[in-house]
Amino acid sequence: MQDTSEKAVLRAIEAMHERLGGQLTVDDMARAAMFSKFHFTRLFQRVTGVSPGRFLSALRLQRAKELLVSTPMNVADVSVSVGYSSVGTFSSRFSRSVGMSPTTFRQRAGYASEIRTDSDGVALSDASLSCVVHPAGPTENTLTFVGLFPERVPEGRPVRCAVLRDSRHVTFNHAPLGRWHLLAQSVSADRRPPGSYRDHADRPVAVATAGPIVIRPGKPISTELVLRPGRALDPPALLALLDVRTYALSRLAEQNRPAEEYAGAA
Repeated sequence: MQDTSEKAVLRAIEAMHERLGGQLTVDDMARAAMFSKFHFTRLFQRVTGVSPGRFLSALRLQRAKELLVSTPMNVADVSVSVGYSSVGTFSSRFSRSVGMSPTTFRQRAGYASEIRTDSDGVALSDASLSCVVHPAGPTENTLTFVGLFPERVPEGRPVRCAVLRDSRHVTFNHAPLGRWHLLAQSVSADRRPPGSYRDHADRPVAVATAGPIVIRPGKPISTELVLRPGRALDPPALLALLDVRTYALSRLAEQNRPAEEYAGAA
């Protein structure tokens, strides 16, 4: 059963969905949630892990992803429909968050051909970060993406990441120093967990998060991620993920490889 806080935040998120293409202030969101602006902002951050403005921005880009793969709308029209007055600003923000331009995203039907990391300017430690991932359901035909991000929203290039197929464990050696969020998404080619919602490419998704995790020199860290069906309260996943079917076929000869960690390719 949802508590009062979650219901209030859901009212605000519903208002965001209704006005993705128009102006929506924090005052408007607070009124929808029926709280004062100050209390609402703190409440929203506690429930979702991000600020109301950050959540709204992610929703707009998520909607743009949906329009790009499901409609013939050109990029300029898509940008206007999700609240951007400048197509250049929209394209730049979309590219940073999703990992490719709107045009490329459409050409690739909403999937990434690979997931690259970016550790430029990040100091590495002598410590390791180990994680056990608990699946939300059957794991056949399922990929689980695990990545380290600076924020609660999975967007842009992670500083470290791995794609798990059969294994439920991953270790990042020489983990990056600093404060990070460990985020996971499990995508199935043919199953939909009960009660889950579908992402932009109409694929079932389960999610998990841990953090913020502070990585210091010489201090190994162990944690767990418990995947669960995604909810409306979860910040949208903006980073384009791999196509499960294509990935499975391309890795057919590597059945015994437990996890593939992507190096910091630029």
